[in-house]
Amino acid sequence: MSRITMMDSIESMIIKMADGNPGAARALMELLTDSTTDPDSALGGVGKILSLDDYGIYGTDVYVFYNDICERDVKKMIGVMRAVQLGLFEAETLRDACSRQDRSGKDLVPIDELLDKVRKQLPNFRG
Repeated sequence: MSRITMMDSIESMIIKMADGNPGAARALMELLTDSTTDPDSALGGVGKILSLDDYGIYGTDVYVFYNDICERDVKKMIGVMRAVQLGLFEAETLRDACSRQDRSGKDLVPIDELLDKVRKQLPNFRG
């Protein structure tokens, strides 16, 4: 079930999504402020956060996605989420990978392969 509603401000979205995890809050802020990686994204950073909410990735799982799976590279994070949106990768697999705090989730997400596929479908993507 989604946490974000139409009544949420940017601040309340980050609070709900970070679930008290400061590393997750930082990752969410980076998603919000990145305006160059995916210029074709209709809703910008808000759309990226809505996607995480849709996938059921919150708190520590957001941090694992950012830190462990994407090596603190928000461009990789955006690329993986775009791959899910384009049907190139399963949201369930991403959610599973993000839930693994032992860093084993990184093996479930073929980041370079996904980024290549996203670039082929979205020529303006800069991740």
